[in-house]
Parts: sequence; structure tokens; C-alpha cells
Amino acid sequence: MRYTFGVLAISLAMGVLAAESASLPKLTAAQIVEKNVAARGGLKAWRGVQTLVWIGHLQSERAPLPNMGFVLEQKRPNKTRFQLIGMNEKAVRVFDGMQGWKLRPARNGQPDAQPYTLEELRFAQAAPGLDGPLIDYAAKGNTVALEGVEVLQGHKAYHLSVHLSSGETDQVWIDAKTFLDLRYDRPSSGPLPTSRPVSVVYGDYRSVDGVQIPSVIETVANTGGAPDKMTIDRIVVNSPLEDATFTKAGTSNTHSGVRQRTARQSPPPNPEPAAN
Repeated sequence: MRYTFGVLAISLAMGVLAAESASLPKLTAAQIVEKNVAARGGLKAWRGVQTLVWIGHLQSERAPLPNMGFVLEQKRPNKTRFQLIGMNEKAVRVFDGMQGWKLRPARNGQPDAQPYTLEELRFAQAAPGLDGPLIDYAAKGNTVALEGVEVLQGHKAYHLSVHLSSGETDQVWIDAKTFLDLRYDRPSSGPLPTSRPVSVVYGDYRSVDGVQIPSVIETVANTGGAPDKMTIDRIVVNSPLEDATFTKAGTSNTHSGVRQRTARQSPPPNPEPAAN
């Protein structure tokens, strides 16, 4: 009887999913991407974005404090600088497109910048850049395939498989109603095949200078546990960022103008979680 009930439940669930899929328009992978790009502000607007600065706070069970401020700076084609700030100390990760360095608060003596491990370097080099894997995907050498329709977080979503020019294959879920990104999965930087993918979930999109950008990002790493939650309080588009910001020297105590203004003007982190 239990077996029969289980089979019946699975059959009903599959029937519901089939009905959900049947109610959606028949779209190709290219058409879904086209609608996604339009929903995010359009190709022209995104091609005009050369830098992005994200300012906010991070909630993580792996952080030394339950709420820590952060600044994430990105510059085309694939430069990043991430600074985590708490208790007058900071941790910094910098990637110049080819090489990466990390600086952690020192327990004794002066902090020392260490190069990325080989796994960290490969993970950073294969990253999709500030606009993700779907914007200008053909020009980036990426190919996209439609895997099907799924229900994700209560939303009907198109599941796309994206094969990057680097050889990495990522998974993207696009909201079938808004055509905005819901979730993005990448292979982790850990040893395969035992490592789980890194899953990034997007929420609370906001229009910033004509482009749609999520203000809440939750990341589930291959280590398991509760997700890290980034709440973005401020986003700056096309702030002038020097290339030196993304070198090993960028891990020092020198700050760009954006970071200096952030330290003076940003309000303290809100302890209440933001609504998705």
C-alpha cells in the first residue's frame, strides 16, 4: 500500500509539472536568453557598464561576526576586488583577470598577501564577469541549451545549461514570468567529482542606471551549511576604478575613492534580514 501510494504521489507530481510546462509558451534557448537580456535592461545598457561597485553587508555562519560590511568592485573583462570589513580588520581577495591574491587579518604581526591556490585561480578565471554568462553569450564563446521547465522557489523557471568557452558547464534558472535570473550553479573549486556545485540565488531586483541588479544574493558553497546572505545597500555603476585596484598592491591599506566614501557615509548594517 505504501509503495502504491508513493508511485501515485510521484505520478501526480509529474502530472502537475507537465501541466505547468504545457502552459508556458514554446521558447527556444536563444529566445529565453533574448527575453532575459531585455528584462535585465537590454544589451546596449549592459555593454555600457564597464565597472560595478557593490556595497552592503554579509551574514554568514563562517564569518567572525554575524554581520560584516563588504565592498565588491568589478571591472571588465573579469577583474574583481572583494573586501570584508569587521572590528577594524579586513579580509581582501583580488583578481586581475589572470592572477589572484588574498589577504586575511593577521593574528600576529603584519598581514601578508598570499597567491590564490591553483583551484581558486581556475575558479576565478572561469568566472562569467560582471554581467553573467548570458549577456553577449555568443560573443563570449558560450553556448546555451534548454534543459526543461522546473518549479524553483515557487516560480516556474526555464532551466538553461551554459557551456562556457573555458570548458566549464554552468546551470541557470530563468523566471518564466519576469525572465530575470533566479539561480546560477557553478562547479566548485574543490576536487571533483565529490564537490557539490556553488549555488547562487538572486532576489529583490532593483533598477540601477537602467539595468536590473539583485539586491539580495544567497550563496550555498560546497561546504554545506546555511547559505551566506549578501544584502546590497548601494550599487555604483561605472565608478572610475584603476587597474591597480585589482593587483596585489590592491590588498594593501590604500583605498579607492568609493571605499573611502563608503567608510564615511554608509549606515551601519541592518541586523534585520532583507525581504526577497
